[in-house]
Amino acid sequence: MDDAAELRYYEDEDTPGMKTFKGATTGLVAGTLWGAIIATWHDVPRVERSVALPGLIRTLKMMGNHGATFAAIGGVYIGVEQLVQNYRMKRDFVNGAVGGFVAGASVLGYKGRSISTAISAGAALAVTSGVIDGLGATTRTDNGKEYYPYTTKKRAAVE
Repeated sequence: MDDAAELRYYEDEDTPGMKTFKGATTGLVAGTLWGAIIATWHDVPRVERSVALPGLIRTLKMMGNHGATFAAIGGVYIGVEQLVQNYRMKRDFVNGAVGGFVAGASVLGYKGRSISTAISAGAALAVTSGVIDGLGATTRTDNGKEYYPYTTKKRAAVE
């Protein structure tokens, strides 16, 4: 236990199933928000005075489509990463790369309906995950200090 970064792996109390559920849920929320943004930018229908319902239905369908896609990618990615981690008994960038490839190839390949799309999407997610995991997946360094969202020191009494 020389490395402080390894300590966080032993403190993880979530089961692989819970991690997969959290990944899918996070993907669902992020995808739904992204679908709303995309619908706002690209699918702005001409709304007439009393006919707003078709535009709303199109927007909700786009939000649901993106939400489901992101949820599937998140769930497959985390699920495969956990399976590979438990099989290999290692936690390194390879697990994420395999998870990324399977998630990209299966979900985005299915949506694109071609082998070349599946391989390209899988490779892109695998490389992205491998680079992020390989670089440490953090922008902060541990300096031993704890930061609180509130003040821990008492203020001087105002006279």
